[in-house]
Amino acid sequence: MSVDASVEILRWYDSGPRPLPWRAEGGERPDPYRVWLSEIMLQQTTIAAVRPFFDKFHRRWPSVEALAGADEGELMAAWAGLGYYARARNLHACARKVATEHGGAFPETEAELLRLPGIGRYTAAAIAAIAFGKRAVVVDGNVERVVSRLFAVDEPLPAARARLYSLTDRVTPAERAGDFAQAMMDLGRTICTPRRPRCGICPLAERCIAFEQGCQESFPRKLPKPAKPHREGLAYWLQHEGHVLLVRRPARGLLGGMLALPTGPWADHAALDEAAPAKVQWEEVGSVDHVFTHFSLRLRIVRGEAQDRTAAGIWWPVESLGEAGLPTVFAKAAARAREASLPLLGKAA
Repeated sequence: MSVDASVEILRWYDSGPRPLPWRAEGGERPDPYRVWLSEIMLQQTTIAAVRPFFDKFHRRWPSVEALAGADEGELMAAWAGLGYYARARNLHACARKVATEHGGAFPETEAELLRLPGIGRYTAAAIAAIAFGKRAVVVDGNVERVVSRLFAVDEPLPAARARLYSLTDRVTPAERAGDFAQAMMDLGRTICTPRRPRCGICPLAERCIAFEQGCQESFPRKLPKPAKPHREGLAYWLQHEGHVLLVRRPARGLLGGMLALPTGPWADHAALDEAAPAKVQWEEVGSVDHVFTHFSLRLRIVRGEAQDRTAAGIWWPVESLGEAGLPTVFAKAAARAREASLPLLGKAA
């Protein structure tokens, strides 16, 4: 397949680009802030999940300067539920750097963009191409799938990534690289899907080696995934007169900077230990399961009644707990604790 195929995919894209809230329409110039915000949110996350968060963020912080001045706790709470919370911390750090060191204007080249927090090779290329019209090679998971099928790349991921990047470079046009990148991503999301690709309406079907061989769904090649390690932990629901104790997790590490229920260490086994926020009688009321990127977790929930609010942390009204911005795993644990009907065995131990 030669670079001429870009003409075909751009023609397909021009026939009806997918409407997305961060895309420029009707010949408008793309807004680098919207492009950057969407690309950070879309890392390892679906468009369906990102849409409401993007709209909420853009209404609340309509410019990079506004986001740079945001309270970090409010930003993290607004991000709650989107996952991969290091992205939110990097988002804030990047906004501050653009506002203070670049006069509120995003740099236009990949090299300069790569110096900003939270921006790697893919994101730098996407911003340079989409927001500034630079020729850049944009390769996400959708593009990897399209290109691996076009060229029937037998080498499995992740080892194949260098070759897939080189092949994408070969077909990326000098002009309209941003539209080409968005077209390739749209093609992967809507037509060249992981299962049951709709090859009959694909603008590149006649050039696709995998389609010709009838083995589209076998690409990209992947090695078997190793089993995720499993961990267990305890979450403490300590309540007093309509309030529950929350703590803010350390800035660095998993779910860093987020409000959460107090918890002990997550290890092979969970037991009541010195992590308990108060010496009260604890009653186990259930558990929730959650899968993180690198491990699965079973979080057992124990509930206790405090005699006062001297335990260190933030005593949050239970009725407005939805406003605390708890990460998904702790939101599930809180819901389980509130639903539990088991009576407490007593108050102070």
